[in-house]
Amino acid sequence: MAAQRAALAAVATVGAIGAGATIWGIGIERFLFTQRRHELAVLPPGSTPLTVLHLSDAHMAPWQRRKQDWIARVADLVQPDLVVNTGDNLGHADGLHGIRRAFAPLHGVPGVFVHGSNDVVGPSARNPLLYFRGPSKRTQRAQPLDTAAMDSFFTHELGWADLNNRAAALDVRGLRIDAFGVSDAHRDWDELDVLPAAIERLRPASGPVLTIGVTHAPYRRVLDRFVELGADMLFAGHTHGGQVRIPFSPRALVANCDIPLDQARGLSTWSHDGRTVPLNVSAGLGHSIYAPVRFGCRPEASVLVLRATS
Repeated sequence: MAAQRAALAAVATVGAIGAGATIWGIGIERFLFTQRRHELAVLPPGSTPLTVLHLSDAHMAPWQRRKQDWIARVADLVQPDLVVNTGDNLGHADGLHGIRRAFAPLHGVPGVFVHGSNDVVGPSARNPLLYFRGPSKRTQRAQPLDTAAMDSFFTHELGWADLNNRAAALDVRGLRIDAFGVSDAHRDWDELDVLPAAIERLRPASGPVLTIGVTHAPYRRVLDRFVELGADMLFAGHTHGGQVRIPFSPRALVANCDIPLDQARGLSTWSHDGRTVPLNVSAGLGHSIYAPVRFGCRPEASVLVLRATS
């Protein structure tokens, strides 16, 4: 009898812990938006410091007003010099309404963006446990989204540069920054072969103070090629930081791509071909509307203060 009682108590304890974790992940943590702040020296000596706001994976639905309010408030408080948006902005056919509201304070701030798949097609219902079996597969029944309207908002209203398999030069507080990027590598939409010519067309007599590479999904092939092409810093999203993590663990359980699991969130470095550059992977601001949970991985925006090297 004592053994049975002990077993029942153990089962009840495990059940209570599981229920508590579920309540926390679904009802609380996914609304605990936070800033992940970093400082790093990447600018030429004597350069003015620059503040970069890195936004990713909002997966916005029109009813997510807490998320919209928080993004707008952070954008206003941070007063960034540059915005880097690494995609998956939309999470619903009407998600652009929420994106407009959230990003309104960023009007006139120089910025760049690339697409994730959920900027082109909507999410589909699926078993969320399949996420832990490896990189997700594309669905044949995905709903097309109004990508053109989103891109028009970003480029014509906010003034951001489209880096989907493109390159652009930006003037950021009087400093020239060159940027290049690719569309979603998770869907094989990246066209790395077009970047060398696009970058070459940017080159002035005097080069930029900083060159950045921007991708939604941080696949190794993309990061390696960005380093080869001269990027001084890399930005990515897509991983959601694992979305569900063992608390305080430095490694994600999954990354939904082939990046090392200890680099699926936050600032690290990427080395290739004799060069090592900073890499920031945002854990993102949202989740699929069909997997509304965050555990051990709060939704975030990254704030990076870039300073001059000594």
